[in-house]
Amino acid sequence: MLKFALKLDGVASFALGLLTVLIRPEVGMPTGWQLGLGLFCVVYGVGVFTLGTRATPDRRIVLLVVIGNLVWGLDSILTAELGWFPLTDAGVAMVLAQGLAVIGFAVLQFIGLKRAGSVSDRGTQPRSRSLA
Repeated sequence: MLKFALKLDGVASFALGLLTVLIRPEVGMPTGWQLGLGLFCVVYGVGVFTLGTRATPDRRIVLLVVIGNLVWGLDSILTAELGWFPLTDAGVAMVLAQGLAVIGFAVLQFIGLKRAGSVSDRGTQPRSRSLA
């Protein structure tokens, strides 16, 4: 589940980044911010997807991704709700949707991280010895 959640996050981030950079939908955000965020999403998407292809993704990096996703998602919701940018109605909908999606990725990744930890913990527990 962890590797699937990382790859899904990577593909979605990459696609959103490409959409933002190439098509630049009118969302009411300054062009420089929009391009910068789009380029970040492209690079981030490649990195997170690559992390998901590892035989055993590094738990510390995955935890950093989870925390980053939570911060990004909450910031997106605050941006849309508090009017930090003069977003269009479509921009508000898009920012809220991607913010909620990113929080969803964080939840899936955290659950996957916990499951991966419990599976590896079972394999490293000492076995009881029989005295017979």
